[in-house]
Amino acid sequence: MEYIGYLILGIVAGILSGLFGIGGGIVMVPSLIVIFGMDILDANATSLASMLLPVGVLGVVAYYKAGLINVKESLWISLGLFLGSFFGGEFAVNISESLLSKLYAGILLYVALSYFDILSYFKKNKKQKPLIQNNIPKPFWAFILVGLAAGVFAGLFGKGGGIVIVPMLIGIFHYNPKAAAATSLAALQLPVGLPSVIIYANNGHLNILFATFIALGIVVGVLFGSKLGVKLPSAMFKKVYAFFLLAVAVYMVYKYI
Repeated sequence: MEYIGYLILGIVAGILSGLFGIGGGIVMVPSLIVIFGMDILDANATSLASMLLPVGVLGVVAYYKAGLINVKESLWISLGLFLGSFFGGEFAVNISESLLSKLYAGILLYVALSYFDILSYFKKNKKQKPLIQNNIPKPFWAFILVGLAAGVFAGLFGKGGGIVIVPMLIGIFHYNPKAAAATSLAALQLPVGLPSVIIYANNGHLNILFATFIALGIVVGVLFGSKLGVKLPSAMFKKVYAFFLLAVAVYMVYKYI
């Protein structure tokens, strides 16, 4: 029965991953801690290992067919993710779990509140952004830096890094929210978390069997999430994502601070 629980967790994480382009770790880590009784480092390791294989590839295909993915930019982000993952993993195993948990809660709260974009309600003549704004060329190193920041975050907190990538693509590169989620999900399909997984494993924090069952669930869930994400209106998509992040942030504040 325990393994069925991990499978169900993977399905839920996959739906959220396909819908928001976040890799699923944002729901896996808190769930592994609360429901399955893992400590934060074991939960981080299990979450990252479950996302090493291209478990979201079916969702990427759905987004690509809808014209929402810039493949070249997602590959540059992947490179940054791989490099940043090493540093994130090293930091995580060398700082206190209490500090790690508080940092996670604080970052989630900040990102969630920023997604509500309160100032925009006072602006007139708001225009809908195109799916991907490519009018102004963006240097490849800028996307590598996005991936690097996301990789450090992923290694520290057991996330796929999408929770960093998506807001940066929207806020800095002016991506439409759905295009940002799609590009983020594509960038996460390569084994970008491998360096941090190796670090966690070498420090005795990885159960590969649990990660395998979660990965199987993600494969199923991500297809449904991505199909829903393609159909969801962009304005509603952003609001749903904001409420989702806020709920997780409030939980982490209540749990760890």
